[in-house]
Amino acid sequence: MIRVAIVGTGGIAGACHLPALRAQAHRAEVVAAVDVDEARVKAFCAEHRIPVAYTSLEAMLAAERPNLVHICTPPHLHAAQATECLRAGAWVWIEKPVCRSLAEYDLISSAELDAFASVVAQHRFGSGVRHLRAIAPELGRALVALCVTAWYRDHAYFDVPWRGKWETEGGGPTMGHGIHQMDVLLSVLGEWTEVRAMTGTLDRRVQTEDLSMAIVRFSSGAMASVVNSVLSPREESYLRFDFSAATVELRHLYGYRNADWTSASPLWNPPEDVPSSHEAQLAELLDAFERGEAPPMSGPEGRQALELITGLYASAFMGKPVFRSDLTVDHPFYHRLDGGTWS
Repeated sequence: MIRVAIVGTGGIAGACHLPALRAQAHRAEVVAAVDVDEARVKAFCAEHRIPVAYTSLEAMLAAERPNLVHICTPPHLHAAQATECLRAGAWVWIEKPVCRSLAEYDLISSAELDAFASVVAQHRFGSGVRHLRAIAPELGRALVALCVTAWYRDHAYFDVPWRGKWETEGGGPTMGHGIHQMDVLLSVLGEWTEVRAMTGTLDRRVQTEDLSMAIVRFSSGAMASVVNSVLSPREESYLRFDFSAATVELRHLYGYRNADWTSASPLWNPPEDVPSSHEAQLAELLDAFERGEAPPMSGPEGRQALELITGLYASAFMGKPVFRSDLTVDHPFYHRLDGGTWS
């Protein structure tokens, strides 16, 4: 059995990670949970029949020696917690956003000696995206794409102390919400080369943006329009890919099935119907663990969306186009997504 621990016992752990782990109960066993709030972690363990509750990650790693740790804490904690787990020999699966900067991501990668880090990107693993990637070469040249995350979060949503702050969340809806759709965009169209962007804080009482818009050019020559909002009462996640021979569209909200996709192309006929979900990605991560191979959404693949987000923020703050090649270690936005430095 693969020994699994959960770090952070807030909403995402119970809503998404535990159901995924229950589906893999034949080969993965949750042996412990960790949270700085002792009452919360004990209640979580009692509710989900997890044997041991800890308030210290260090103590849990020493005592339980898990094979895999699910990191479900706020973003500003991810880099330090992930590197601690990796150095203890445990693989990590990190909730989005994976961390607050490319510098932190590269720090995590540098700790991958005997273990791997993988980023939660569940929308890559539904059958619709898989099928689109498989047939894309037959649809002709990729030309135009639309990538819209039009979500709604009211003022109360940002009352959670770590939300809406550069220091603790790392960014706004570009970072914490639109990352899902942008990751799918990248998985289909590949490497981007240039981004031109604007951000705004129109209505929510936050330090970060509540809206961003961007135009992205890809190495293939394709171009995409990207919108990320938490101001949209009629919520929708929308992706459109215009190839030279066909259009493929996806309309959903927080997850999709095959029925959410449309295309007039006779090639559009996914052979199976697998929803986008943590469960679908976890199955592949565990397969990789059993083979001793790097899992999906590790290394450069796990870095892709964060890299585009970095370029988007840099373009918006600097008021000029940003090229992917610009984002080296000496670029100010490599270290922090508002261009500053951490204290």
